Amino acid sequence: MSLPNLAPIPELYVSHESALKLKAEAGNLPSWDLTARQICDLELLMNGGFYPLKGFLTEADYDGVVENMRLADGSLWPMPITLDVTEKFAEGIEPGQDIALRDQEGVILAILSVTDKWEPNKSREAEKVFGADDLAHPAVNYLHHTAGKIYLGGPITGIQQPVHYDFKARRDTPNELRAYFRKLGWRKIVAFQTRNPLHRAHQELTFRAAREAQANLMIHPVVGMTKPGDVDHFTRVRCYEAVLDKYPQSTTTMSLLNLAMRMAGPREAVWHGLIRRNHGCTHFIVGRDHAGPGKNSAGQDFYGPYDAQDLFKAHEEEIGVTMVDFKHMVYVQEKAQYYPANEVPEGCTVLDISGTELRRRLREGLEIPEWFSFPEVVTELRRTSPPRAQQGFTVFFTGLSGSGKSTIANALMVKLMEMGGRPVTLLDGDVVRKHLSSELGFSKEHRDINIKRIGYVASEITKNGGIAICAPIAPYTATRRAVREMIEAYGAFVEVHVATALEECEARDRKGLYKLAREGKIKEFTGISDPYEAPTAAELVVDTKDVDVDHCAHQVILKLESLGLIRA
Repeated sequence: MSLPNLAPIPELYVSHESALKLKAEAGNLPSWDLTARQICDLELLMNGGFYPLKGFLTEADYDGVVENMRLADGSLWPMPITLDVTEKFAEGIEPGQDIALRDQEGVILAILSVTDKWEPNKSREAEKVFGADDLAHPAVNYLHHTAGKIYLGGPITGIQQPVHYDFKARRDTPNELRAYFRKLGWRKIVAFQTRNPLHRAHQELTFRAAREAQANLMIHPVVGMTKPGDVDHFTRVRCYEAVLDKYPQSTTTMSLLNLAMRMAGPREAVWHGLIRRNHGCTHFIVGRDHAGPGKNSAGQDFYGPYDAQDLFKAHEEEIGVTMVDFKHMVYVQEKAQYYPANEVPEGCTVLDISGTELRRRLREGLEIPEWFSFPEVVTELRRTSPPRAQQGFTVFFTGLSGSGKSTIANALMVKLMEMGGRPVTLLDGDVVRKHLSSELGFSKEHRDINIKRIGYVASEITKNGGIAICAPIAPYTATRRAVREMIEAYGAFVEVHVATALEECEARDRKGLYKLAREGKIKEFTGISDPYEAPTAAELVVDTKDVDVDHCAHQVILKLESLGLIRA
């Protein structure tokens, strides 16, 4: 019997001979260096993971997807897959042209035959796809502050897949998985989507889901782009491999999915279902608040707990995959085993550890009980997340010129060096300008580049267990947020707003900069001819007026102690 989930599906690659010929010809084409997210998207376009898409969305397809989750031909597709480029690059490109798409090393992966070029309404895209034009949503923030202004659409000709040097044996294309399922005689396959390490409750839930569906299980974790601040995929895959041994042999497999998640909740669940159908799965576990990004700027969840399940259920037949409800599993002390939360015997004691509590225990080096997680998983997590007082972190001062940032930063550096234990690096605005950004001017674009360079260096220091102290003006909210995300991937980011008033800063004016700005001799000067966007949620606010430097630096030390970053 022919099973559609096991038959090969179309890919967008050309033959090896054609690829060699095209690669030679593509050397003369305009070329676009793909971002990390675009590389993830391109890989799944080319290998059939995004079937029925044949390339980046045209304007008509994009409009249909944004407005009603449908391509122009009526097919269900909930997520805009677009090639966003800069205005400067788009100026030289017209429909009818081919462009070479390269990875970050310059290797040509594909050719895009451009049929459409347009400037999208990003606020509309945010409202319709993510439910709100709210910068607290990581994908909305990406849309407005990282993605290019112009979209290009058209079919893709695949030349070669992106190169991965890690976990090669765990990476499968949709057709490779379908062939594997055919070979093993698997007919029904439940997919489990995850971007977090697996603990005992997850193992119980997936094992139960596969048993109820009388199906085999595929753990299908995302190793492309997930939510900023998530555990890195290297650590997660080592955790998954440790858990894999706990499943009955020959019933379960694991494959890595190089997907760039959008954290779009209900639409994301439908998208994940279509992707799993393309990978040969027949069932898909949809969780509570599936792919939700957390709280919006008003402090409420972006999506309701069951919105994703409801939208998936409404389109289940068209997706072609059966939804399996995510059961919230809890540990019952008297029975020494896991139960679905709604099936706990009366009078029994329920034990549970939330994600927040787990992070606290890791941060403080506290015990994580074996009923909650496997010792092998805890060992891996402790390797990557040592107690907070042993991790790297960044203290990021921001404030007007003359507010006292550099002076406090210097005092803080001396105090931290006196304590010892971790290397301390001061990235002062003037010093960075001299050694790292000497070719930059003071336009908004150049100031943003300078701050992002500081953020990059600080993230490397933080990643390697050191302390970075940054003291630029950093006037723009979006740039500070980008730096925060860069650093929080590796450790804590402590923003200190030196909120000294403009009048006080101007009265100090040791360098005479305010005077020159008032006379119009310095253009785009923060606080005079250019705005300073004050932080609204800094970890600490200090005002240096009538307060000595030592006191301000001590306030920062006390904050670092309260956050567990240094020992009291």
